[in-house]
Amino acid sequence: MRLHDIKPRPGATHRVKRLGCGESSGHGKTSGKGHKGQKARSGGSIRLGFEGGQMPLIRRIPKRGFNNKNFKISYAPVNLSDLNAFEGVIDEVALRQVGLVNGPWNGVKILATGELKKKISVKCNAISAIAREKIEKLGGSVELIAKKANAKKK
Repeated sequence: MRLHDIKPRPGATHRVKRLGCGESSGHGKTSGKGHKGQKARSGGSIRLGFEGGQMPLIRRIPKRGFNNKNFKISYAPVNLSDLNAFEGVIDEVALRQVGLVNGPWNGVKILATGELKKKISVKCNAISAIAREKIEKLGGSVELIAKKANAKKK
C-alpha cells in the first residue's frame, strides 16, 4: 500500500453538486437560485440584519442600560481550605506555582469556604470578612495589596 492508493471508505464522501449542467441534472437552468432578483445575481449577497431599506430592528428599538464591563475588577477566588497546604507567607505567586490560580486575573480574593487548621500569613488583593476573622482567630495575619489595573483578557 502506498500513499496514492489511500481512498476514503465507500459511502463516506458525497459527490460534488454540479450546478448548471443541464435540465436533467435537477440543478440546471437557475442552478437552485430561483428566479431573478438580487440573490440570483453574482455578488448579490445581503448583509445580516438588512431589511430591504426599512429601518432595521436593532435601530428601531430604544437603547437602555449601562455596561461597565471593561473596567470590572475580577479576582481569582481561593478558598480557605486550599491554604492548609501552604507554609509561611502565601501570595499570588505561590498560588500560581501550585496551580490554584490560573489565567488573567486582577488579583486574588480569599473566601471563607472550608476550615483553616494552622496559623498562616496571607498577602492578597481582597478578602471576605469571615475569612479574615478565621485567619486572625488562629493568630495569622492578612496584608491587603493595592488593586491592580485591569489585565488584558484574551
